Amino acid sequence: MPYRKRPAVVLGAAALTLLLGACAGQAGTLQGGQQPASPDTGLDRFYGQKLAFKPCDPKLPPGAPAVEAECARLKVPLDYRNPQGQQAEIALLRVPARGKNPIGSLLLNPGGPGFPGTDHAALTAAAWAKSPITERFDLVGFDPRGVGASKPALDCYTDAERDRDAKLSSIPAGLDDWTKQETRRLLQQCAERSGGKQVLTHVGTRDVARDMDVLRQALGDEKLSFAGTSYGTRLGAVYAEMFPKKVRALVLDGAMDPLVGTHERRVQQAAGTQAAFERLAASCATEKDCPLGTDPKRATKAFQKLVRPLIDKPARTSDGRGLTFEQAVEGVTAALYSKAMWPVAIAGIAELEAGKGDSLLKLRDSYHGRTADGVYPDSLEATLAINCLDEERHTPKQETAMNRAWFKAAPFTDHGRPVKEARDGCEQWPVKPTLGYPYATGIKGLADTLTVSVTGDAITPHEGGINLAKELGGSLLTVEGEQHGALLAGNACVNEAVAAYLIDLKSPAEGARCKL
Repeated sequence: MPYRKRPAVVLGAAALTLLLGACAGQAGTLQGGQQPASPDTGLDRFYGQKLAFKPCDPKLPPGAPAVEAECARLKVPLDYRNPQGQQAEIALLRVPARGKNPIGSLLLNPGGPGFPGTDHAALTAAAWAKSPITERFDLVGFDPRGVGASKPALDCYTDAERDRDAKLSSIPAGLDDWTKQETRRLLQQCAERSGGKQVLTHVGTRDVARDMDVLRQALGDEKLSFAGTSYGTRLGAVYAEMFPKKVRALVLDGAMDPLVGTHERRVQQAAGTQAAFERLAASCATEKDCPLGTDPKRATKAFQKLVRPLIDKPARTSDGRGLTFEQAVEGVTAALYSKAMWPVAIAGIAELEAGKGDSLLKLRDSYHGRTADGVYPDSLEATLAINCLDEERHTPKQETAMNRAWFKAAPFTDHGRPVKEARDGCEQWPVKPTLGYPYATGIKGLADTLTVSVTGDAITPHEGGINLAKELGGSLLTVEGEQHGALLAGNACVNEAVAAYLIDLKSPAEGARCKL
């Protein structure tokens, strides 16, 4: 994502829905369907485990329908090359199917990487309370290794450090850049607070895909049915690459492009957020007293004039924390996830024009998951650590070039100061990245998949959805709208297409479109 203090992350449907409510593995990967559960791998005890589900109370936003859920924990090896070594525990939440003839389990992932899937499963069950999907499937959410209630959990900063804009990314460089010493300190404190360096080396997407296959077996499903949003599309695509013959159905919503590397994708995100900001500005210009002015072409400069002074003097807020430049830009970007949030951001910009930062700080806090009493979840720290294994590792020269390209593509985020040298926060990580680019290409024996892609998605541009569908040889549902992802949008057209695919394996016709 766009900022110095914010990881390059794509939030999923659960995080987006909560935001709306609040403000309005490694080398040697198994390929080609090879199954890891064979007598000589030492993994039989993991694939053969029985899950002990017990009733539990999920966290739901105010006003959401109640759901009956049950929770359990899945044991997996921390290192699949050493199944006799340290274990991890994956937190699970299941909402049983409403009907008497269930097809099986539908695994869910909300995005991130780093966002928990347990609460997401409950939220999805509430949103789909009357859907045929919840009648025919047990909805199963899991907190990926290192995330949420799973153990060990990733943790890099204290709440106080997070309030002080703890560094989670190099974007945008030029204000408070990581030094080499700080990247060493980052590794040290993440390791100390997360259970050791060995944990940091085994939280990549390929490790999580293997966990998903163990979970599939433990749930009693011969093949996997999965629905993932944002980063969840990467996870689903990597599972398809590693276990193609174990796929029954994949719904991939708000797709990450498997063909582009870190630099290109982040610059594409920058361009997407800038385009969304300009559309927000055009909408604002039609209203009386728009704080960005009546000419959308000048909106970026108007916004820069308001937020750049915050670098030296934060805007006052009622809680005394103040609103910094990074927080103001993050708050506006939070609203770019959905057109429904644009009025909130515009009101916040108008408030900033009057010298107050409460509304934009509230948006920023919702983006980070900060509670009213100052407690942060570890989701964005997990994002940072997971990306250290998934993203391409940049030299200072490459990281600096990416940051400069970011500002060129998204000038509304530009602080106006020179970018001299940026550093990749992951440069001291104990292992090289384990994902590899491109991924999920040339897969054989894969069932039809369904990619859902919104034309005006600022976070995962529509082109990425087109590319993912093509690489998987699957179906594409194009959704006209201004929103990141569409699975929980409450759109009848999308809901019917997804239900037909998941339940009857009936894909939409070529060229199918819906409109939000």
